[in-house]
Formats: sequence, structure tokens, C-alpha cells
Amino acid sequence: MKFKKYAPNVFVIETETECKKGDVVEVTTKYGKVVLCEIWNLVKEIDERNYYSYTRLDGQNSQTFAKKRAERAERAQSNAERKSDEWYEKSQEGKDFLALAEPIKIGHHSERRHRALIERNWNRMGNSVRLRDKAESYNSKIAYWGKKANEINLSMPECVEFYEYELEKAKDYHKLIKENPELREHSMSLQYANKKVKDLTKKVELAQKLWG
Repeated sequence: MKFKKYAPNVFVIETETECKKGDVVEVTTKYGKVVLCEIWNLVKEIDERNYYSYTRLDGQNSQTFAKKRAERAERAQSNAERKSDEWYEKSQEGKDFLALAEPIKIGHHSERRHRALIERNWNRMGNSVRLRDKAESYNSKIAYWGKKANEINLSMPECVEFYEYELEKAKDYHKLIKENPELREHSMSLQYANKKVKDLTKKVELAQKLWG
């Protein structure tokens, strides 16, 4: 038994064995990990191979995957911010002396020490800024995976009710602007509304096939 992509965001179990709804089977991932899955529906048959929708019993799905990615990005951001702060603190070495803006005394025994202090602090501040920029770069990843963690898609049994609800809303809106042209925001509003109805109709049909 193995996983096979069936549609965007949706994988099914490919097997030559016949299964029935509720069966618990072992499936090997492409990384060699064996996971327990519960069989739902037979979605297609090709060349004596059966393809079943399923849910993983280890709780791993697209939402939990996205949540873990968001948490990983948050940890990386926090770590970068912490290190940035540490480098900033180090860059403050001798700040009371440097605040006096004393010129470097050429030829004086303090010249080398003075130059070394300035160079150390310059490099430390550079590290602090670099890590602060790195921390900020994680904002988009956190936002992206955070959104995905709250997204319902076809890989989840609960998507049937969700897409049925969205389809009814889309139909109502399409009917409203069809009967009331003055409510259309632009010349393509009716076409876009009609397309949304068609897209959601396909999703409802697929969701019911997978999980109905």
C-alpha cells in the first residue's frame, strides 16, 4: 500500500487489496515511515488497483503539517531575535568611553586598543542587524503557514459540509446580482460569480465522493 496524489491537496491509498470503510491499514510513506490509516471510500479502480480516501490515525494532516511549519518559523524567528539582541549588547562594549567621541591617538599605546574596540563593535552591530533582518524575514512564512493551519480543504472529511455551505452562498449571490444588475461591482461580476458556483459545485462533488 502506498499514497498516491488524487487531486490538489488530496492523496489516496493505492492498493491491490480490497478494503471496506472503517478498516485500519498500514501504509508506507515515500520516506519509509509506516503509518496507520482508516479507510473511508473507494474513489476509483484502475487495472486491478483500488484507490481509497483515508484519514491518518496519527493525527497528521495538512492542517497539523501547516501548524508545525508555522510553529517552526516562529521558533526560528524568536531565536534570531534573541541572537540579534545578544550581538547588540556585545556591541555596547566601552560605550561610555566611545560616547566621549575621543579621537584615536595616533602613535599612542592606546591606538591599537581603541581601533580594535571600534572594529569589534562595528562587526557586532552588523551581526545584530543581519539577524534582526533574518527574524523579520520569517513574518511572511508565519503568516502563510498560520493561514494554512486554519484552512479547510478536500483532504478533510469536514470539507463536505463546508463546501456545501459555500456553494449555497455562491448560488444566492449569483442569483442576486443576476436579478439586480445595479449591484454588480464591474462588468465581469456575473461571470466571476457563475465561475465560483461551477468551481464549488465540482468541489462538493469531489468532497462527497471522498467523504460522503
